[in-house]
Parts: sequence; C-alpha cells; structure tokens
Amino acid sequence: MTELKFINIQDLEMIARNCRSLVSLKISDCEILELVNFFRAATTLVEFGGGSFNDQAGEVDRYSAVAFPPRLCRVGLSFMGKNEMSILFPCTSLLKKLDLQYTFLDTEDHCQLIQRCPNLEILEVRNVIGDSGLEIVARNCKKLKRLRVERGEDEQGMEDEQGVVSQRGLIALAQGCPELEYLAVYVSDLTNAALETLGNFCKNLCDFRLVLLDKEDTITDLPLDNGVRALLMGCLKLRRFALYLRPGGLSDTGLGYIGKYSSSIRWMLLGYVGETDAGLLEFSTGCPSLQKLEMRGCCFSERALAQAVLQLSSLRYIWVQGYKSSPRGSDLLRMIRPYWNIEFIPPRRIPAEAGHIEQPAQILAYYSLAGQRADYPDTVVPLFPSSFEHS
Repeated sequence: MTELKFINIQDLEMIARNCRSLVSLKISDCEILELVNFFRAATTLVEFGGGSFNDQAGEVDRYSAVAFPPRLCRVGLSFMGKNEMSILFPCTSLLKKLDLQYTFLDTEDHCQLIQRCPNLEILEVRNVIGDSGLEIVARNCKKLKRLRVERGEDEQGMEDEQGVVSQRGLIALAQGCPELEYLAVYVSDLTNAALETLGNFCKNLCDFRLVLLDKEDTITDLPLDNGVRALLMGCLKLRRFALYLRPGGLSDTGLGYIGKYSSSIRWMLLGYVGETDAGLLEFSTGCPSLQKLEMRGCCFSERALAQAVLQLSSLRYIWVQGYKSSPRGSDLLRMIRPYWNIEFIPPRRIPAEAGHIEQPAQILAYYSLAGQRADYPDTVVPLFPSSFEHS
C-alpha cells in the first residue's frame, strides 16, 4: 500500500500507517478523536472529508489534541459545532476548499470561520450562512471560484433566524468575488438589481444556478426580466444555467430574453418561467447551442412544447414536468424524427395519508441510436407513429 494515493470508503476500520503517499481521505461517521494518530502519520494528506463530533455537549477543549496534517487545504467536517470549529483555526489560512454543509454552525459561526480563510477557492454551505455571511465571503475570499449555498432544513426549525440569503448577499458577493466561475444558491428574496450586478462583475461565471424559495409571501421585485437579460448579456462564458422561480417570476418577455442571450449555453433548467405559449416559442427561436433542457412547473401546452423542440436545432434531451397535456400525449408526435425517443407519463393521482397527490404529466425525449428501450415502467407510455394507427 506504499503507492496508495486516494481512498474513498464508507466505513473506516483501519488506515495503514505506511501509506505515506495518501493525499485524499473521505469517510463517513468516525469520531475525529479516533483519527488523532492517523493525522499525525498522514503528513502528505491534502484533502479530508467526513468524520464526526459525537459529543456536542462535551467539554470545550475536548478536541485540543486534534492536529491536522501540515499540507491539508481541502476540508469538509460533519456534525461540527461552535465548540469544535477552533480545531480548524491553525490551518484556515491554507484552506482552498471548505465544506460546511453538514455542520451545526449558525450564521455568526460561519462569519468567524470564513473570515480566517483568505485563500478559499471553493466554499459549500447551507443558506444559514445568511447575507451577513456572504458579505464576509465577499470581503475576505477574493480568490473564490466556486460557491454552493444549499437549502437548509428550515422547515424543521434548525436554521438560524439570520440565515436568509437575498439580493443583499448576492450583490456583495458579485462585487467582492469577481473570479467566481460557479454559483449555485437558494435565495429567499431577489431583485433585478442583484442579477444585473452579477452580470456586471462576474465575467468568469460559466455555471449559474438559482432557486427562489417560496418562504416569503412577497418578493421585492418581480418579474425578473431585466435582471436575467443583464446577467446573460454580461456573463458570456455561461455554459450551464438554472433558474427556478415562482409563478410571476419571469414574463414571456423575460423568457424570450433567455432564448436571445443564451448563445453558448448547453444545459438549462427552468422552473415556473413564462406566461403563455408565445413566450416559449420566442425562447425556442434562440439557444443555438442548447443540448439538454429541463423544465418544471410549465404553463405551456403540449403542442407548443413539441413545436419548441423542433425549433431548438441542437437539442438532444428534454424533460418536462407539469404542463398542459393532452389525454394521451398525441400532440407530442409533432416532434417525431429519426432516432428521437419520446416517452409520455400521463397525469395520475397517487394515494397518500391525507387523500391523494396529483402527479402532473411528464415528457422525456432524447436521441438514441439504440432505438426504443424495452424496460419502460408501467407509468411510461412510449410514443411513436404506429402507437396511434389503430386507435
């Protein structure tokens, strides 16, 4: 095992002390105190992910014996709380990647830790970081290239009340971290100005993903047409784009802007955008490089979706969940072409404890040289011309 360089296992039982070339270790639930000797021996380790802190109510200095290897610069610790985060302080100035998604830190804890990390290039957190945390990131992490802000478990009351990400945090982030290449974020509020600021400052952005939560009753500034236009016009390196809004979040005009100003985007996810079929058809006259499209919460008709697919000349895959479907998906046959598989999932009612859940219709269509697949679930209706010949 002297040549072992990477190990990624679920249950850590033993790490041989002679693995002097080990640079990356990712584990699951293993008490950090059990790894003290390993950290002393693993002098070449640069990445560590996992571990756990099993005694949150324990003594503050219980983990004082933990010392990370001198080259460690990529870290993700599980179940770490306020009392334990000080074990990272000796290596924070070296950190290039920090994953705090599975910690118990509140907004202020995030601020205290991140302000010590001037060399961060990758940061992964939950939205408990809040606007104040993103402002700390903007002031201290000028080299940041990738930021992922996942949704926390706010429905269970586990998020700090300060943990709200909005236009305030996004504007600070855009102005302070111009090297951003990847941004994925859940926000509780959003304005056109925030999107415009991203377009003005984040010229290296190539992957942008934003979800507008339904947490707030009122959003400050809808529709977001002009902000989306400014973002797309400013971020010319974008190749992947996801925008998941709420009803009213983007008008037909805004959807047309996405088509017009997405000349290089290859993958796109859109949720609750547009108002009518006209917006979808205007969108489909653009996007010349789009290969993969996912749409949810659509207000569009089946006929318009089929026509849009025909106009998107580079499209190789489309998945749509929730739209105005025909009873049998017959309007989808308009987009029949060689090697193009079409799968229709009719709307249905799923039994649940409180009655029934309405499952909306779905479309999956994709190119395949292998032809129609034979392993369809019962819920899927494969569509091809002969399926309607004798109906």
